This record gives sequence, structure tokens and C-alpha cells, in this order.
Amino acid sequence: MTTAFIAHRPPHSIRSGIARVALVWMLLTGCSQNPPDGNSPSDADAKPPRSQPQAITYRTIEWVDLMPQDDLEALLNPPEYLDQIEDGSDQDQLPGQFQLPAPLTGDDRYQQALQSTRIMPEFDQQEIRIPGFIVPLEFSKDQYVTRFFLVPYFGACIHVPPPPPNQIIYGIYNRGIKIHHLHEAFWLTGTLTTTLMQNNIATSTYTLHVVEITPYEDE
Repeated sequence: MTTAFIAHRPPHSIRSGIARVALVWMLLTGCSQNPPDGNSPSDADAKPPRSQPQAITYRTIEWVDLMPQDDLEALLNPPEYLDQIEDGSDQDQLPGQFQLPAPLTGDDRYQQALQSTRIMPEFDQQEIRIPGFIVPLEFSKDQYVTRFFLVPYFGACIHVPPPPPNQIIYGIYNRGIKIHHLHEAFWLTGTLTTTLMQNNIATSTYTLHVVEITPYEDE
């Protein structure tokens, strides 16, 4: 599998919001492995997968497959005004995911894409396999991660610009997995549904009912 990257114009953090839409190996500092404060998304709101036959073929997908084409094009073509933003200024801040929310400004298509909840409906109830990084939300009594956000690049936390909602997947894995380091990447296999989930940490437009998690290896 060839990992897809979206080009961007450094160095402004606001530019790089979705610039690394696939696995980008970055340093994550300051993100706790403990469950975040606040309520986690309710599993009652997540559509359960349909009953499946024993023999299932899982389709390997890339993160950009989950994003409408015009959202992708908007993010690939950031507006020129970003060149005028001074590094570290109040304007050099990304609203939305994993940060305090800020309102959208007018009809700015780039900013809209950064907070897009639009989905690709054809992926509802699809058996898929996708790589990503796990942001823990809930743990079992044995400290296995059972609920989490799956994100496409390492560092999707306060210190690194986060992906939009249609590039975050809420994961349900009752068996649980031990996460020793947040920079570990995994392959996740399961049934994807187009279910909007949100809490005080982030919003995701997809839910994955996980059947298997394995260490990531490039293919």
C-alpha cells in the first residue's frame, strides 16, 4: 500500500491542519495516555454493524478515501492570506478539533474543510482495513484501551494541528489493546459506519467496530 500525503505550505500551523492526512511520523509531546476528562461518546449512538458471514473480505483503504473530493481540493489549495499570518500570533491558531472551538469565518472554503463533517456514504457498513494512530478514550479495568479516536498521523493533539472530523474515526474494541507508546501505529480491521460521534475532545464522522488490531508495517 502506498501512503498518501497531502502537500502543504509550511511553516504556519494553521496551514498544516490536514497537510499530513496519512501516516506522518512526528514527535508527540504532552498528550497524556490517561483517559481525558469529560464524557466519551455514547456507544448507544453508534450503529452496530450488520450481521456478517464467516468469510469476510476487508478492503484496505486510505484516509483520503473518506473525504469528499472538494474538501480535499480546498485543503490542497490553502488561501493566500495564510502567507500574511505571523508565526505564533493569535491568528496562527487552528480552531476546532482537540482545541477550543472557534467560529468559521464567512464562506472561507479552506476553514470549512478543516472542520468538515461531510462523509462518503458508500463506506457505511463496509468491511475495511486502515492504518492509524490511537488516541485513548476509555480503558478496561486491566488498562486495555477499549474506546478511542483513530487518527491518520502521529501528533493529532494540542501540539500538532488536528484532522477534520471526516478524518477521525471513533473506535470500539471491546477486547481492548495495550498501548505502550502513543507513537505506535497500527492496522485496524473491522466494520465502518457513518456515525457522528463527539465529546469535549473531538468530533468524528465515522465509527469502526474493530475485530482486529495489528502493528503497522508498510506494504
